[in-house]
Amino acid sequence: MKSNHKDAMNPITEDDIANYLSNTPDFFERHAQLLAQVQLTSPHGNRAVSLQERQAEMLREKIKALEHRVMDMVRHGTENVVTADRLQRWTRGLLTMRDPRALPTRIAGDLQTLFVVPQVTIKVWDCDSSYLHEPYAQQVSEDMKALATSLTAPYCGLNAGFEVASWLAEPQAAVSIALIPLRPEPEAPAFGLLVLASPDAHRFNAEMGTDFLERIAELASAALSRLRA
Repeated sequence: MKSNHKDAMNPITEDDIANYLSNTPDFFERHAQLLAQVQLTSPHGNRAVSLQERQAEMLREKIKALEHRVMDMVRHGTENVVTADRLQRWTRGLLTMRDPRALPTRIAGDLQTLFVVPQVTIKVWDCDSSYLHEPYAQQVSEDMKALATSLTAPYCGLNAGFEVASWLAEPQAAVSIALIPLRPEPEAPAFGLLVLASPDAHRFNAEMGTDFLERIAELASAALSRLRA
């Protein structure tokens, strides 16, 4: 009687059953007929299906998910190859550019063309005196210089009324924007700012990775070192 009272106070739970089956792998070998009697609800309707059919459906779903992952990997791999090729062509342009005076314009123009960016502009300060009258070395406020220096990584997001939008040919079309600081080394103050802009609000967003933009910043900064005093 005491045993029955104890069992009533502690009924067997689903977890107890699950643990028992997990720890007794030969249970269904001794009771194979149960597998044929199990009926489950199909995820593709309210009809009842056998355990074997449900397992087959789960396997098909897993295979489909793996296929999607493989397709995504192939797509990203292809995109990375295309991006790497464009970056190589852009870098080659920097290396073959003989006139330092035209280098900032070449950097911005090639980025716009090769990477299909609607608008690109660049400003460089602390230049040698022989370049101070170039358009890219003018009209940069101290606030923008401070903002560029404060960026430890490229900023990508909506254009929140940034002054840099006025540097663009069509400021009203700069809905999303990327601000890429240019500096001689990681901890040094910025000596320039590369601006990419798009009318697409999602082209440059806070969730996107900035590794590629950081590589562009490093290469552009190295090339533009020829303009510095």
